[in-house]
Amino acid sequence: MNIIVDLQLATEHANTPSLAQLETWIAAALQGAKASSDSDWEVTVRIVSDEESQSLNHEYRGKDAPTNVLSFPFEAPPGIDLPLLGDLVVCANVVDTEAKQQNKASMHHWAHMIVHGTLHLLGFDHIEDAEAEEMESLEIDILSQLGIDDPYQDH
Repeated sequence: MNIIVDLQLATEHANTPSLAQLETWIAAALQGAKASSDSDWEVTVRIVSDEESQSLNHEYRGKDAPTNVLSFPFEAPPGIDLPLLGDLVVCANVVDTEAKQQNKASMHHWAHMIVHGTLHLLGFDHIEDAEAEEMESLEIDILSQLGIDDPYQDH
């Protein structure tokens, strides 16, 4: 499996993961979700400000507040085969604030958000209870493989 991560830093933030960390977390999500190991995968990760996150969240989800991660799966036109999985837009301030509020290590929460977003790119969702249970279970397993505790346990 070959993974290409295009990292876009649209805001300055002191506590952002490295490209190598992002690649590791995305690879773990792809492997955990049993994505084709014969495929090349390309993901864009854009680290944004509160303002950009809020604007995108409002435009695409109708929610007028910044959010931790937004996922935009790539949909290739019929007959076009490209290795693009999609885009993840991560609001650095929201992720760091949530980590502090939840008493989690910042990079562990970043890993969770990247794994969570990657699973969305692969078609996983958490709207229905059964879907949420499946997705959360998969996240817990993937993060465990990375040495990260269950992100849904009380901290």
